[in-house]
Amino acid sequence: MRISILGAGAWGTALACALAGRREVTLWARSPEHVRQLCQQRVNERYLPGIRLPESIVVTGELEQAVRFAAGGLVALATPTAGLRPTLQALRAAADLPTVVWLCKGFERESGMLPHQIVADELPGHQAGALSGPSFADEVARGLPTALTVAGSADLCVQVTRALHGDSLRIYSTQDVVGVEVGGAVKNVMAIGTGIADALGLGNNARAALITRGLAEATRLGVALGGRAGTFTGLTGLGDLILTCTGEQSRNRRVGLALGRGVELQHALAELGHVAEGVWSAPATAARARETGVDMPITEAVCAVLDGRLSPSAALGQLLAREPRNEGA
Repeated sequence: MRISILGAGAWGTALACALAGRREVTLWARSPEHVRQLCQQRVNERYLPGIRLPESIVVTGELEQAVRFAAGGLVALATPTAGLRPTLQALRAAADLPTVVWLCKGFERESGMLPHQIVADELPGHQAGALSGPSFADEVARGLPTALTVAGSADLCVQVTRALHGDSLRIYSTQDVVGVEVGGAVKNVMAIGTGIADALGLGNNARAALITRGLAEATRLGVALGGRAGTFTGLTGLGDLILTCTGEQSRNRRVGLALGRGVELQHALAELGHVAEGVWSAPATAARARETGVDMPITEAVCAVLDGRLSPSAALGQLLAREPRNEGA
């Protein structure tokens, strides 16, 4: 089976490296300069330094070529959420577009849509699904054991599992696309919150409380939007939440750490040099929660810090001043 990965950031490059030993893989990059650098150096210095691309990976900047390569196989969209819609729009003209899976996590900033809603907008009726789970790109690229979940129709899950499962990459499946996507979106917001708490020196007890109550927020929103509560105790819920809130490689946690030290958001993002999806997803997450009547106090506190309405310490004080309640609420 041939696989084309559209997007040569850290995650797209890592997945290409992980699959190259047993699949024919093409990696598409938008920037001609990035394509030249990858072809000449065989290392993605900006997004995944230190990892050499196997020689079998074909790197291209021609979208049509990448789609043709994957005929009868799989196209994986490894763009940030903000890049999902324009990439899908570019694919609409493709003849015989293969099955599509998207790897991004978050709500679209302008519309508040989840990725599956964007895909339904741009490729109505096409065979497509989400691939998500606890996964740092560097570890995937180095072949360390990783478990992911594919979400979609039963037929899609079978095809994607057959394409990706093997070696150190283990694939589970579910039909709960909404639950998988909400878990992936909200965990990035919670990682910013735990980073702030860690920078303030609040300790491990506070971190555990934030993760646990963050899981409750994600579950409430996910169920309100049509997801299943059980999904949030799985890989794309609790698993991804723990990894993103505690791992040193977590971009969103690093943004939170910077904010907690008093660094302005724009400087924190410039220092990061990568996309931190939680920064853009937080306002959309809070907006969807308000629309559905879901209480998400941690998310609201993170939003207040991100837009400068509250300092990190003031946001903490606001959370601690909340009235006690039943844990199930």
